[in-house]
Order: sequence, then structure tokens, then C-alpha cells
Amino acid sequence: MKNVISLSAFTVAAALTLAPAWAADEYNVSNGITLTGNPLGLHGVDPVSMFADEAPGIGDAVFTANHDGVDYYFASEATLKQFEADPAAFLPQFGGFCAFGVFKGKKLDGDVRYADIVEGKLYLFVNAYVFEEYLKNREEVIKVAYDNWPGIRATAVEDL
Repeated sequence: MKNVISLSAFTVAAALTLAPAWAADEYNVSNGITLTGNPLGLHGVDPVSMFADEAPGIGDAVFTANHDGVDYYFASEATLKQFEADPAAFLPQFGGFCAFGVFKGKKLDGDVRYADIVEGKLYLFVNAYVFEEYLKNREEVIKVAYDNWPGIRATAVEDL
């Protein structure tokens, strides 16, 4: 029995050593990992393209940047370089989780089809209904979401 406990303790210690530096569910990432072994942010959509007038662009693994342990794909070398120059300018708020969900104290998937840019910041929403609810009181939703985020940022989705 003693060997089993030691082996389990070793397994847990090894897993913690190999774990990413960021806390559980701090970023909204796709299931699985990229070719670099990191999780994928923004469902593979080019974050820089979210600020363009056209529809968001699908990124390509050829143009990959890592930020805080999360990989992001870009549609071109030009958008990759824009991101690398100032990642904070293009990353979605609240780790890419739905801003309305964070307003409610939850971490819901952020969908690039339902997005808003306010004062240069990108906010994502889980679906059309939630996006319409957000639009009824944008300022309050954003303010409360920012107030809530520090308290839930490092909390696993299933614990909210």
C-alpha cells in the first residue's frame, strides 16, 4: 500500500510540474492542443482580424503566436506581426469568455460571431440572445464583468 501512495504522490507532483503556468480555465481555449502542445485560443480565428471591417479571418497554424501559454493562429504574417507588437491590443477581454457570462459570475464560451469592440477592447458573447441582452445595458455589463473577473479568473469553469 505504501508504494501505491508514493506512486500517486509522485504522479500528482509530476503533473503539477508539467502543468501550464496559468490557472485552471483562465483562458477560453478549444479542446485539444496545437502542434506546439499548447491550447488554442479564439477557436483558431485571427484576433487581429476581429478589428477589421470584414468578417473575422480564420487563422492558419503556419502563423502561430504564443501568449501566456495559449497559441493564437493568424491569417497572414502581417497580422501575426501586428499581434506580436502589442498582444494586449488584440486579445479578447476576460480570457475570451463571454463578457455577459462574466457579468453573471460564469465562464461561458465566447463566440467570435457575437462580438463587440468598445473603446478598443474586444468582448465576446456566447450566442445571439445573450448578445442582444448585453446591448440593452452595455456599460453596466462591462463594468460589472470587470468587477467580477478577478474573483473568477482562476476558478475552474465547473466550480462556478
